[in-house]
Amino acid sequence: MLRILFSARVVVLHLLAVGALVVCGLLGRWQLGVFEDSGMPQSLRDPAPVAVATLTAPGKHMAADAVSRQVTAEGTFDVSKQLLVAERDGGLWLLAPLDLGDGTSIPVVRGWVATAGDPAVTAPAEGRVTLSGRLRPSESTDSVQRRTRQLPPGQVLTVSSAELVNLWRGTKLRDGFVIATAQSPAPAVAARPVSAPPPTEPGGLTWRNLAYAAQWWIFGLFAVFMWWHFVRDALRGGTRKIDATPTTATEADTATVTATVTDTESGAAPDSASDAGIAPGPGAAHEGGAGGEPETPALPARTAP
Repeated sequence: MLRILFSARVVVLHLLAVGALVVCGLLGRWQLGVFEDSGMPQSLRDPAPVAVATLTAPGKHMAADAVSRQVTAEGTFDVSKQLLVAERDGGLWLLAPLDLGDGTSIPVVRGWVATAGDPAVTAPAEGRVTLSGRLRPSESTDSVQRRTRQLPPGQVLTVSSAELVNLWRGTKLRDGFVIATAQSPAPAVAARPVSAPPPTEPGGLTWRNLAYAAQWWIFGLFAVFMWWHFVRDALRGGTRKIDATPTTATEADTATVTATVTDTESGAAPDSASDAGIAPGPGAAHEGGAGGEPETPALPARTAP
């Protein structure tokens, strides 16, 4: 069996089966990866920064295409109204209104600090500043689970325009807020910047790629089945040849021995040279007589001189 399994033809079948199985497995995994990636948020075109006043206005909800846009703003921070947004990545956000100089303000997340006692909390930039960042929509207060205990003074759980209007009385707020990524001039003690991802859109699963993945894996299983089928046929064919060769020789030898024994027991002798397997000699044609003696050939007559 091992000789058949490691014959040249069967070894080629082994290699083809392994190659087909590996290729089909990798192609199926590739298609599965494409299917998984299709469900992730897809990046959109990121336009150039624009003034924040062109995308948001007081008392109006911002448009959907303004979310996560790059914006610039110029104004003065009202430090007296600064708040801390709790439970943000294990720390707090620094939130302060930026007076744009036109009678309106926009909430700005200046950065992240680990504790309320961080020096960056009390060290905002003084005077007029220019900053850039990304515009985010107002957060919903319903998305936050309310606590049974009160937050410390000066802290909130969400950056909600509806809530900030009540906290920053006398301030005309624009909808949404800005996550600052750069500021000039920089504060004396800068907080850690908050991550602001570019705009994205929800992804849609492409079920076609999942079907392609299943198709490649089925091809791999079919290759394994065909390998098993051909190897099984090779083993069966080799076994038949091995079994047939000694059986034929044994039957021939048995027939010869049986015929010899039968002739010996009957006592029969060959009655002619041909039966004995001996070719007749040159004098066999002249044998005769009752006694079986050979006839004397006639001599030619002598002629007198």
